[in-house]
Amino acid sequence: MEDVDRSDRADRDWLHEAIRRVEADANRSADTHLVPFPLPSLPGVDLYLKDESTHPTGSLKHRLARSLFLYALCNGLIAEGTTVIEASSGSTAVSEAYFARMLGLPFIAVMPRSTSREKIALIEREGGRCHLVDDPGSVYLVAASLAADTGGHYLDQFTYAERATDWRGNNNIAESIFEQLSLERHPVPSWIVVGAGTGGTSATIGRYLRYRRHATRLAVVDPENSAFFPSWRDDDPGVTGGPSRIEGIGRPRVEPSFLPGVVDRMLTVPDAASIATIRAVEPLLGRRVGASTGTNLWGALHIAASMVAAGENGSIVTLLCDGGERYAGTYFDDAWLAAQGIDLQPHRAALAALLGTAS
Repeated sequence: MEDVDRSDRADRDWLHEAIRRVEADANRSADTHLVPFPLPSLPGVDLYLKDESTHPTGSLKHRLARSLFLYALCNGLIAEGTTVIEASSGSTAVSEAYFARMLGLPFIAVMPRSTSREKIALIEREGGRCHLVDDPGSVYLVAASLAADTGGHYLDQFTYAERATDWRGNNNIAESIFEQLSLERHPVPSWIVVGAGTGGTSATIGRYLRYRRHATRLAVVDPENSAFFPSWRDDDPGVTGGPSRIEGIGRPRVEPSFLPGVVDRMLTVPDAASIATIRAVEPLLGRRVGASTGTNLWGALHIAASMVAAGENGSIVTLLCDGGERYAGTYFDDAWLAAQGIDLQPHRAALAALLGTAS
């Protein structure tokens, strides 16, 4: 008889303590706010922003990072001393660096060289190391290679985002939205509008809507060059695109976590429209937000306008993904816009009409 025992009490003790620390982070963190957004020009439609910037690491990706670490810990993929590696455009890596430091683990973020300096500084502040690459499409292979070389674990958010989060509930973002809307005049939203980076958020929300049998429809907004929209439109998962200038959303390939079958509607949003939107809403919100929030808002505003034109009342929820302080050197810098050939002017009049700020 052969008997191989790989159990080690010290390993199990470390694992239990690691999970306790990650769960304690969730336990001491209040839920994010659902903020009403004024729409005087579109009466009958209530728009809300789920403010994910209030997480400890400042973005929607805090939820994902927590789920990815718990998934890896409970599947035996991370142990004491494991080097943790991720391919990321920035915000996911900031959040993952936070959890890695919490657990005393080395962390390496593989990112495009175009990632904002502010995000790189945030990762390094959390104790992570940034490995920059010139070709954004190479981040997957480089991350996997680094994991092999170090004997570490590649978290691979683009594959595991849709399976690491419990879409049935357990205080996921969808369940939170519906609980916070329960006393509003339209407690079941007509639409929830999100962008897709990994596809994990749209997968979680879309599955939850079906599981709970809500009439709410899910719209996904997609920036220029991204592969998600043409793939969804043409039902072709092999479509490829280019790198996205809207950090956090849009991908050059259709990621494994993107589930097209749970999406009811998709809209493409010009990069200039996303950035014009965050410039236009800054005085309304009293703060700066990132460009992926601008993409979300542009789509939500156009859906709201179509509801009003059709004589429909209801509510729309979208996400405030992160704060604009991470993009002072890009989206809020006129010199950067000029270098990118981005002209905001064509979208300003439409935004003023939608926001009710036209003079």
